[in-house]
Order: sequence, then structure tokens, then C-alpha cells
Amino acid sequence: MVMNNLIYLDNSATTPVAPEVLDAMTPFFRTHYGNASSLHSAGREAHKAVDAGRQLIAEHLGCQENELVFTSGATEADNLAVLGTALRSDAGGHIISSRIEHDAVLQSAQWLTGRGYEVTLLDVDEFGRVDPQAVREALRSDTLLVSIMAGNNEIGTLEPIREIGEICREAGVPFHTDAVQAYGKIDLPLDVIDLLSASAHKLHGPKGVGVLYVRNGVKLAPLLHGGGHERGRRSGTENVPGIVGMAEATRLAFEERETVTERMRAFRRRVIESVLALPGTRLNGHPTDSLPHIANFSFEAIEGESLIMKLDEFGIAASTGSACSSPNLTASHVLVALGVPLSMAHGSLRISTGRQTTNGEIDALLDALPIAVERLREISPFKVGG
Repeated sequence: MVMNNLIYLDNSATTPVAPEVLDAMTPFFRTHYGNASSLHSAGREAHKAVDAGRQLIAEHLGCQENELVFTSGATEADNLAVLGTALRSDAGGHIISSRIEHDAVLQSAQWLTGRGYEVTLLDVDEFGRVDPQAVREALRSDTLLVSIMAGNNEIGTLEPIREIGEICREAGVPFHTDAVQAYGKIDLPLDVIDLLSASAHKLHGPKGVGVLYVRNGVKLAPLLHGGGHERGRRSGTENVPGIVGMAEATRLAFEERETVTERMRAFRRRVIESVLALPGTRLNGHPTDSLPHIANFSFEAIEGESLIMKLDEFGIAASTGSACSSPNLTASHVLVALGVPLSMAHGSLRISTGRQTTNGEIDALLDALPIAVERLREISPFKVGG
């Protein structure tokens, strides 16, 4: 899909809203704009739409409707999972996570360390995988939560969340997974997950809305106080258009998943084969045990930001990694955790496809990328292999 002549391959950062989603949302901006907490007919109509959206998401995720908490997005969902679990304990406690989590998890955990809590960040292997045995060994009697993402947002590597979830269940410790990139693309073992974060704008829904699955029986301290919405777990007027949009995006993602994910996997295989044929390149993340839409590479003698800008001159949008931290020119904490040399960690490129990506767009990328790499290396003070 080309928008304003732009080939968009940064779908891990955000996705274009699907036409079906926009159509479903539009009435709730224009004519059905009631507050879902109001008692009059307009409010009841909005409340009915929220209930319908909650029911649809619950059916596709495989949970009960009362186990879903709508949020403003994945950052809030991650914060509510980590902080909401920890703050139920007045005596501090212990959190386990990994070094490659999204900053919404890592910085929530870091905030807790200044308030009497202890955090263990587990190392990962060269592909970015957490060893389930390391989780088992890190568990303590005061461990309050384990938080390991389902699939990494920068490199795509899938984590062994079933094995980790089973270990946590055996120990009686709640297990949270950030499934923002995985939701709607792969199966998620909800039977061993206690908390799960998802976001609408990663699957062709609107920005500003997400959801946290909270297994019945798991208690959270609310972070937002006010009207007691979402069964007292998240106060704030419901984002009715956003919830309707997330539900419709969920419906599309799950109904189209088989065909769309296979197409994205084929794109990924093709991109990996072509890019690794260039000298001085490496694939970051697992070659096969990965989310279907993400491929991350490092290039010798090139800075990632320069490569992004050069591709932009060709009308191609990509990224160096997480969009949430892209203005920060420090090396990716994910790539550093993998052991990627700092010189190459600064030269990373993330290609992420979406529902709308075409073969022609991949053709254009694979035509432009070698030219961009060659031109940047011609002016680089460093040499490949040097």
C-alpha cells in the first residue's frame, strides 16, 4: 500500500487504520457520541457498544469479558500490570523481567526499585531468548510478578512463554506478558498467562486504546482514581470509538490471520535472504522462531539513522528499532543485550510489514537498500571488516 507515494514498512511502530475499522468507528464520533456511563438513551447506546467490543475481544482472545480492562494503550496496560501488581504489597517485594523488555515494563520496574522493591533482569541468548530455567532459578518467596514479553518489538524473537508461564503457575507467581506485537498474529497460551497487554494501533486499529487481560482472581492496585470505571480497575470515561475500533481490528486480525501472517512470513524470508547477501550485514534475532512481520539487521560502517533517512529519500519508511525511543541516539538496549558489537548496534534497520504490504513494495525495498548501503559506505570513515 502506497500512501502519498510512501512505502510503509514500519508497522511495528504503528499501522494504518483499516478502512473497515474507520467505518465502524465513525458513527461514534458523529451521531452515537454519548458517554457510556450516562443513563439516557445516548449513554445506553454507547455502553452497549463498549459491551459488544469487550465481548468480541474476549471471544477471540479466549477469556471472560470481565477479565478485560480497557486502557489508553500498551504503555498504560504494561504499567498497570507491573505497578498494579507490585503496589498491592506495602512491604516491597521482588519482580522478575528480562533485559530486552519494552521500556514501559523496564521503566515501571525501575521506578519500583526506588521504593523498596527489588528487580531481577534476566539475560538473553544471542537470539534474544530468555531461558525458562533462569526464570525458575530467579524465583523467590517474595516474588510478586514475572513479566516476559511474547515477541520482541525490535527483533521479533518469540519467547518461550508457555514454559515460563507453567513455571510461574507451579510457583504461584502471577505471569504477565507484553503481547503488543504478538496479539492477532500468533497463538497465545492464555491458560498459563495471568496478565496480557495489547494495543489497537499495532493491528490496524486506532491509537489511544489498548487492553489488559487480568485473569479472574488476580488483584491489581488501580493507577487512575476517579469514577471507578472498568470495575474499579481503571477510572476514566470510556473511549467508545477507540474500543469499537479495537474490537473491529481484532475481528479482522483473527479472521485474516492465517493468510496475512503467511504472507508476512514469506516477505520476511525473502528480505532476510536478500539483505544477508550484502557484505557486512547480520540478522538480529532468531532466523525462524520469530514474529512473522519483523526483521532486524545491522550493517557495518553505517549508522542506522543515516540509513533510515537515505531510505526515506527512496520513499521507504522503516526504523532503527522501537519507535518509542527512536529520537534517542544511544544503542538499542535490546541489541546490546544480544551481544551485538556497539559499532553494529548503532547501524540497525528494522523492517516490519503489515496487512497492507505488497510484493511490489518489497521489490522496491530490495532494489533501494543495496544502493542506500553502498552510498552511505562510500562516505563513511569506517570500512567494512575494518
